[in-house]
Amino acid sequence: MVRVQNLTRADALSAVRNPLAFIAERWTPTSRTVQRAALAALVMAVVIVVTGGAVRLTGSGLGCPTWPKCTDDSLTATSEMGFHGVIEFGNRMLTYVLCAAVGWAIIAARSQKPWRRSLTRLGWAQFWVVMGNAVLGGIVVLVGLNPYTVAAHFLLSTALIAVAAVMWQRTREGDAAPRPLVGKSVQQLVWFLVLASVLLIAVGTVVTGAGPHAGDSSKVERIPVSWEDVSKLHAVLAWIVVTLTFALWFVLKAVDAPRGPLRRTRDLFLILLAQGVLGYVQYFTDLPEALVALHMLGSCVVWIGVLRVLLALRERPEAVTELPGPAAASALTRA
Repeated sequence: MVRVQNLTRADALSAVRNPLAFIAERWTPTSRTVQRAALAALVMAVVIVVTGGAVRLTGSGLGCPTWPKCTDDSLTATSEMGFHGVIEFGNRMLTYVLCAAVGWAIIAARSQKPWRRSLTRLGWAQFWVVMGNAVLGGIVVLVGLNPYTVAAHFLLSTALIAVAAVMWQRTREGDAAPRPLVGKSVQQLVWFLVLASVLLIAVGTVVTGAGPHAGDSSKVERIPVSWEDVSKLHAVLAWIVVTLTFALWFVLKAVDAPRGPLRRTRDLFLILLAQGVLGYVQYFTDLPEALVALHMLGSCVVWIGVLRVLLALRERPEAVTELPGPAAASALTRA
């Protein structure tokens, strides 16, 4: 049996003043534990996007008509609110699960030995994005699902996925200065790919804001543009992203790049093809809810794939701490 250390009054005060430092002094997670914690936060960031899409697609956006309570008189959904209230309130509750996943990632990063401040900061960045998006989600409800606030809500979720993906990658790297694996021209091509992907996602929010899935059965304001025209623009941007990805794969093969960037570029190309097929099928079948939900999931996966390609262009080995030589050690001893 493992003997449990008795907690003194001083320990209790220390835990209240700085709980993260208190935990870090008594627990050292393995590298795998830290990686899994970061991955859990990334997975939950994707899940909250998909469930938010389910709220919209089921017309449950105003299932809880106010915020932060579900109704003026009840914190939770009531039986009178039916299916839509359950869906909307359930999505709100998943925010707490997301917070728990991000909190676990912060605790694991803070407790790792040696302490890597960069990982902890990435965890805290996720926390503040989640808090900001929770407030923005409340504003979305209070303004009756205004499509511009809904678009901003989705884009902030996309930013959360970006930070979570970077943290997950950093848990599998060291803290030494990054060393590029490809030349500057290839790096510039990838940044064009990232920019095109951002535009693709942004235009996708306009497609949603102008399309038929308003998020609630009541009359909801829509973005005053032609849904079909903006969908065609979205498709053009998608083909640009696919073309840039194929060009990147070709260039990486030509310059005999390392396997990491090549493999991730290939994976992204396959993801884009699947997402493209899904997009065309949903367009020509009048946007069935199930396919739209899959397309939203695909959007998250595409974004993660683009970021993984970007992060594969460099390597960060473990930082090496220089040990003092014999002369320095002798001087330290004399001192």
